[in-house]
Amino acid sequence: MTVRVAAVLVRQGMAKAAPPGVDPRAFLEAIAEDTYETVAGLDLVTPVLVTSVPGLEEIVWPGTEIVAVDDDEPLKAAIGRLKGDQVAVIGADAPDLPPLLIGKLFRELSRAQITVCPAEGGGAVALACALPAPGWADPDLDDPDVVATLRAQAPGRRMVATTPGWHRLRAPEDVARLDPGLEGWESTRALLASR
Repeated sequence: MTVRVAAVLVRQGMAKAAPPGVDPRAFLEAIAEDTYETVAGLDLVTPVLVTSVPGLEEIVWPGTEIVAVDDDEPLKAAIGRLKGDQVAVIGADAPDLPPLLIGKLFRELSRAQITVCPAEGGGAVALACALPAPGWADPDLDDPDVVATLRAQAPGRRMVATTPGWHRLRAPEDVARLDPGLEGWESTRALLASR
């Protein structure tokens, strides 16, 4: 049976999207918790927290692996520390990401070596690959055109696939993109309602 890992990537800089009147640390914890809850609720997937932010043990379920990384550690190095057959890395700044999009990332690995969920405005919300990751790939969720970069790195055609895109919270005004009609993102919703 294929061991699939869904790793939520939390970096310090994600706190800068906190809107005025909201504590950046509380905002970071809320979006990370909501993104983690999304992946932890998936069937046949093992959730992992990959973080440069200390003290996030409280937001994950007991027994969840937490991989500490440096804030500027390349994604390739972080992926190299994960165990399993396939991994999806999801940016914690996508608290309302529909679980279906994570499933699509894994599904597309049947025809590509790396799959990317593009982010509105550039970059990627998430990406997936088999483990160990392809040696040719040096992915970065914040690369403005990550799909083009990966395709340029790939030694052949059709090695990089894409799924439907989504949005990330990278600036305070981005919270307006959160979809109130979607289930989930309770922690972020409650925090924003309290300001």
